[in-house]
Amino acid sequence: MKTWKVIVTDYIEDDLNWEAEKFAAMGNVEFAAYQLKNSPKEEVIAKCKDADVIVVNMVKFDEEVIAALDKCLLIIRHGVGYDNVDVAACTRHGIRFAYEPDYCATEVAEQAVALIFACTRQLFKSRAILEESSANQIWDFSTLLPMHRMYGQTLGILGCGRIGGRVYRMMSAMGMRIIVCDPYIDERQKGALGIQDDDLVSFDELLAQSDVITIHTPLNDETRYIFDTDAFRKMKDTAYLVNTARGGVINTEDLIWALDEKQIQGAGIDVYEKEPPAADLKLFAQDRATLSAHLGWCSVEAGWTIRYKIFDDAVACIKGEKPVNTVNKEIDHILEGNYRVVG
Repeated sequence: MKTWKVIVTDYIEDDLNWEAEKFAAMGNVEFAAYQLKNSPKEEVIAKCKDADVIVVNMVKFDEEVIAALDKCLLIIRHGVGYDNVDVAACTRHGIRFAYEPDYCATEVAEQAVALIFACTRQLFKSRAILEESSANQIWDFSTLLPMHRMYGQTLGILGCGRIGGRVYRMMSAMGMRIIVCDPYIDERQKGALGIQDDDLVSFDELLAQSDVITIHTPLNDETRYIFDTDAFRKMKDTAYLVNTARGGVINTEDLIWALDEKQIQGAGIDVYEKEPPAADLKLFAQDRATLSAHLGWCSVEAGWTIRYKIFDDAVACIKGEKPVNTVNKEIDHILEGNYRVVG
């Protein structure tokens, strides 16, 4: 019986004892887990070179790393985004690449909605006002920005897939006009959400019309730095921008400029170009920025859901089956069954 080797390059869980026990019970799987996030590329290659299945969280898998994987059949990204993995290189080297796009869709949508409320109701600023007023024993709201009811305002959703669609449903009860910019939305999704053709707008229309914009796109060549100085100039100066997607969708320096110059009223940010962000990030000093610690994924339920899904995908590969969510679907044309074509 073939012995399979499953490697985890890095993880955020306290431990992976559950996975170790599950694979050990199979009898033909060697399982190992490392913390290689900040390790040199040579160490990543040495640990992963002979693995059949690799689970990666934040370690960068570029062409050099992927080309060195002699036996790998499947790489699984622990999460939704996968900009740290060169998917095209996976395909070139006959490796299937999968991810887990729906384990925390509800949590990310909830985080986006929480940031929308935190921004528009200025919840973080209200704490400072409370403490100052308490110390002085007189209410002083002079530092409060103009606050508007959300009812009747326009919410713009950039990307209306798994997460954006949930935000659409959650916010539909708020009495807001909701517009959507998503060139890839299909008739099924439109029908399920009740989106009318008039609610679908171009990116420029989204910028111009929205009082709040919430971002729900992947990070790729099409979306990288889509929010730059040009985009901010097209937004209302009373508008808020919320990002729970990927940090690189926004040019951080341009966002700081937009906040400093009052080009927009504020931003709610859960994701950053570099994670964790540097301690001297200028965004920390910007009182118009409502910041959270990339917690959109976080819940006890989501934490276990992704572990179950990753285990099931690894077992599927061992059984010669496909994972649930393959990214490089074209790999089917160069694989025979689920076995890597060598040479």
